[in-house]
Amino acid sequence: MSEKFKAYFSKNIMITIFLGISSGLPLALVAGTLSLWLKDYNIAYSVIGAFSLVRLPYSFKWLWAPVVDNVKIPILNNLGKRRGWAIFSQLGLLFSIVLISLLNPQIDLKYMVVVAFFICFFSATQDIVLDAFRVELFSKTTNDEVNGATVYVLGYRLGNIISSAGAIGLASIYSWNVVYFINALFLILGIVAVLLANEPEINKENEQKKGNVLRYALVEPFRLFSKKQHWLAALGLVFLYRLSDAYFGPLAYPFYDDLGFSKMEIAKISKLYGMIATIIGGVLGGYILNKIGLLKGILVFAVIQGVTTLFYITLYYAGHNIWFLIASVSIDNLCSGMATTVIIAFMSVLCDKGYTATQYALLSSLMGLSRDLFASTAGKVVEMTSWPVFFIITSMLSVPAILISYYLYKKRPSYLLKS
Repeated sequence: MSEKFKAYFSKNIMITIFLGISSGLPLALVAGTLSLWLKDYNIAYSVIGAFSLVRLPYSFKWLWAPVVDNVKIPILNNLGKRRGWAIFSQLGLLFSIVLISLLNPQIDLKYMVVVAFFICFFSATQDIVLDAFRVELFSKTTNDEVNGATVYVLGYRLGNIISSAGAIGLASIYSWNVVYFINALFLILGIVAVLLANEPEINKENEQKKGNVLRYALVEPFRLFSKKQHWLAALGLVFLYRLSDAYFGPLAYPFYDDLGFSKMEIAKISKLYGMIATIIGGVLGGYILNKIGLLKGILVFAVIQGVTTLFYITLYYAGHNIWFLIASVSIDNLCSGMATTVIIAFMSVLCDKGYTATQYALLSSLMGLSRDLFASTAGKVVEMTSWPVFFIITSMLSVPAILISYYLYKKRPSYLLKS
């Protein structure tokens, strides 16, 4: 028992926590936190929603993942292939976040779009290399792999809290420019962690298997996937399943701000209660799936996540009411946690052994694409209608996923029955 406890304080574990922080930090700075910054400068909702498009690199990172995995980066390669790419992406992130901290949304909005896009590009590149870095650091035993994944996720959540609740709380004291500059400094932790880490050993056998990158990275995984029963419906479900939740995401903080909630109230409630509810929802979702099965669970949670969006209409009419905000955020995050468990389980079942990493990366990218592509129109819808109408439309976006879920429930493909 003591040996297991000591394992969590090893050099690689401590390094991995800081790598997780570095990975989890950037997303909120180009998502919810950025939306509230823009809202403070009276930027139109249509523009705030359109900023979702800058996050498209997260959805297409699989395109340059083979380059990161196989090509040595000049100059920095002296540190090793993994460490070289990690430092490259982290320095790019640090520079980009510092640069956006110098801009003013009212004057430099076009430049903010460009810089935010580069933040997403370098962040997506960092995710590619740090995922591989982590796996190779803890590849000796299964226990090592579990420990590495656990602390990486812990670090990721810490990084996300820093750049969301932490940043919003700081914004009630300092200017947004100072807040973003402070967040950029946290990336130094990740840079130091990479410099202190040992370059993972190269597996020569795996290097030889990577000869035909195109075939093993894209062609073969897709060929096998297309042989599955109702594979087009399965892809459609992955693309649409989380759409109703993702549509509201970029405008959540501006909506709370419209109702008169302070930055400190938003930071505390959205993250404290939201995170607790999400964790409970994830655990509860797994428990329910074990009871009713994945086939029925997909349909049930598709309906639930569409209905829960309507609770925000009650919050709108309640106005600046802390208890209604707590209830709305908790219910939404609880159901979001359950729905996330379902779709992750669904994507995992869809993957073929031998190509799990590639197929899962492609499926998760497809889900991210719908999030950023459709969410870019959310602000325009609010401007053309009202918040209550917007939430009704957002709820209706769950209908396509419900219909596909029902279709698969009736067709009962074998891979869902086995799960």
